[in-house]
Amino acid sequence: MKKKWSGLALAAGALAFSATAFAAPPSAEMLANACAGCHGTNGGSAGDTMPSLASQSASSIVESMLKFKSGERSSTIMGRLAKGYSDEQIKAMGGFFAKQKLHVTQQVTDKAKVAQATKIQEKSCGRCHLDEGKDGKDDTPVMASQWLPYLQIQMDLYTSGHRKMPDKMAEKVKELSKQDLDALMHFYAAQK
Repeated sequence: MKKKWSGLALAAGALAFSATAFAAPPSAEMLANACAGCHGTNGGSAGDTMPSLASQSASSIVESMLKFKSGERSSTIMGRLAKGYSDEQIKAMGGFFAKQKLHVTQQVTDKAKVAQATKIQEKSCGRCHLDEGKDGKDDTPVMASQWLPYLQIQMDLYTSGHRKMPDKMAEKVKELSKQDLDALMHFYAAQK
């Protein structure tokens, strides 16, 4: 009887080992679920200081995550979180969020500022922030329907020098007044 139990125990152990040894790695969706607490289900943020990741370009997300991971982009939380993922996992999450539909927010914006910024966006930003910010050229983030407070915080970080502005963006922003930039943030937040 003792021999029978040890044989069963050995078989059970081998079965348990083989199940874990051949377990599939986490899917992109499983990895992205860890982001839902701040960035919302499928990347649709419910918090006004957190960006929506849904429909962002994969390269934009990957670039941001790798900068958080290396410390090139300062953060309070994201740097610590990004270090927990391999570069391949970050690429998988970027691909997952890029496939999600644009998250449309319901927020109050200043209609006069939105109207004022229409021409500014077309002249200064429209070559990279395509279709009124609903699409991004290459690694350019989607701006449409992002939360206004989030957009304002990020622009303040850029203009104060606390966050490095991309060169192509800096060239356009230097031509704009603080009022123009504020109007642009309202414009992008208002897009559906």
